[in-house]
Amino acid sequence: YVARRAAADAVGYGSTTATALTGGDDVATAATIEQWVDYATSLSKFSLARRVRAVSSTLNAALAGRTYAVGSSLTLADLALFASLGFPSQYVDQQTVLDVLGADAAQTPTYRWMRMLAAHPAIREATQLAVGITQLSATETAEAVFGPTIELDPLVSGMSPLAGAVPGSVVTRFPPEPSGYLHIGHAKAVLMNEYYARRYKGRLIARFDDTNPSKEKEEFQSSILEDLGKLGVKPDVVTFTSDYFETIRQYALHMIQTGLAFMDDTPQDAMQKERMDRVDSKHRNQSPAEAMEYFNLMCSGSEEGAKWCLRAKIDMQSVNGTMRDPVMYRQNTTPHHRAGTKYKAYPTYDLACPIVDSIEGVTHALRTTEYNDRDEQYGWIQKALGLRRTRIHAFARMNFVNTELSKRKLTWFVENGNVTGWDDPRFPTVRGVVRRGIDIEALRSFMLSQGASRRIVNMEWSKFWALNKQQIDKFSARYMAIDASDNVKLTVSNGPEGDSHTYVSADLHPKDAGMGKRLVRQSKTCLIEKVDAEGITVGQNIVLMRWGVINITKINDDGSLEGTYDPEGDIKAAKPKLSWLADVSENTPVVLTEFDNLITKDKLDEGDDFKDFINPNTLAETKVVGDAGLKNLKEHDIFSSSVVDTFVLTSRI
Repeated sequence: YVARRAAADAVGYGSTTATALTGGDDVATAATIEQWVDYATSLSKFSLARRVRAVSSTLNAALAGRTYAVGSSLTLADLALFASLGFPSQYVDQQTVLDVLGADAAQTPTYRWMRMLAAHPAIREATQLAVGITQLSATETAEAVFGPTIELDPLVSGMSPLAGAVPGSVVTRFPPEPSGYLHIGHAKAVLMNEYYARRYKGRLIARFDDTNPSKEKEEFQSSILEDLGKLGVKPDVVTFTSDYFETIRQYALHMIQTGLAFMDDTPQDAMQKERMDRVDSKHRNQSPAEAMEYFNLMCSGSEEGAKWCLRAKIDMQSVNGTMRDPVMYRQNTTPHHRAGTKYKAYPTYDLACPIVDSIEGVTHALRTTEYNDRDEQYGWIQKALGLRRTRIHAFARMNFVNTELSKRKLTWFVENGNVTGWDDPRFPTVRGVVRRGIDIEALRSFMLSQGASRRIVNMEWSKFWALNKQQIDKFSARYMAIDASDNVKLTVSNGPEGDSHTYVSADLHPKDAGMGKRLVRQSKTCLIEKVDAEGITVGQNIVLMRWGVINITKINDDGSLEGTYDPEGDIKAAKPKLSWLADVSENTPVVLTEFDNLITKDKLDEGDDFKDFINPNTLAETKVVGDAGLKNLKEHDIFSSSVVDTFVLTSRI
């Protein structure tokens, strides 16, 4: 692995390992390398300590005036000698070498050379891979440690290590197309990319894949940046594929000139059939000059050029359909929202993505498993163009039952008035679930817990919201609230008069006194839920929570109750324990809205028209009255009570 990676890094793809590491056609250099390899191999029968002392003694003299054992670049001689030292790429192994040689050895040429090799990207990546392969148990870290100060947080449950990840060097990217609003599926992708970038002390790139001007708008671009903020994600840099249009164009020209691509005017349906039947296009063997002529015609924006497209010349007989000469460039005369009318043809995502990933230094491209077939194509493009390779990390996309994530179908809901907008709480968009009351940490935990899985499953929203409730229960303030119409009056004969402004103090959260207190208004006339009053009998002791025991003395014909407050009553023995509200003018009117799924069928099958499964009843409103403290809430504040469960404030009446 080191040999292959080092060769590629040194001289580009297409060169052989022998050329890069064994001296190539230089007979003298090749012979010197072979002598060093023989020497290193001869030491294998000795103990590590003896090998370390021998190599150090020999190399201190040899490296006095040079960087590498032979020549001016990494060769097989360096790798063989490094292996003799125990392949000390990890920090602990370097310390072992230093212990054998003594502290003074840190100033020697051999130690300098060892540290240089240990920092080589190919050696670090190979080490990380080897450690992952040889882990002894599922609980082992399985990650290499290259320095004393690089300490990685334990992996979050559900996440797997990044293969070949080097702490401090990892670069991930989130590449949304600015053609719609981010939805819950995008949230998983961006949160995973951010997690790996932060855990490995690396960088996160947010890159807009703006290669299709027909669908893209400035509105969507701005909304995506806003939604990343709602998710608590701060990319290290924001870039655009359109920044690289000219570079990608030059790579496309290179493909034409080197016979790796051709121009084709085969109609789309016919081309699709040819690819299915593995039949070569009639233009596949056209000359580079002819292909260049048609490429320029396509890029001119002319009507004649519209029928031409650029196709990569890969393998029409491949079992992988994505390798059968895929389209790389098409004409599109729609003005681009950033580039204007400068270009009349644009690269496809399949061409642009591997090029820009490599240029921007992306080390790990996280892609959903639906791209598995295209991964081979991605690697072919990088190799064919001599680009630095990017490692692909696959994960399963996130699906939910009774939910559509298609941008086209979500747009239909908005345009047809089935929802109030892209931030409707019934919508699976990021801004929709945030408005509905999702806690970002709960969302992050949920998404990362599914991260390593490559099996596509249809998640139930109930599980998602149950996890969210567990999280928000920790900080949602408690208030009293009673149904505005379905209630009964309870008159407490020895209670305070309504105009006396008598209060009791209660914690805003029963398990977190640090959240503060709230004042609960007391009054002779109180309101309780009608359903709670059913079954109460005269003489029964009930508890008004945060007040005390009330002995019921009378039940009136209209269902209202009368009773007396017993300050010495046994709160533990009395039941039921009821929520209540003083019947005073300062109470706060509240409209509670609950939502149902927009789609009635759990999972739409192929051929189903989603319009046939639209849920006509997705909103339920309940009017309640709450205590005066609710007036202090701000938009997006979350509150709860034993009667109305948990809600988020979205607007004021």
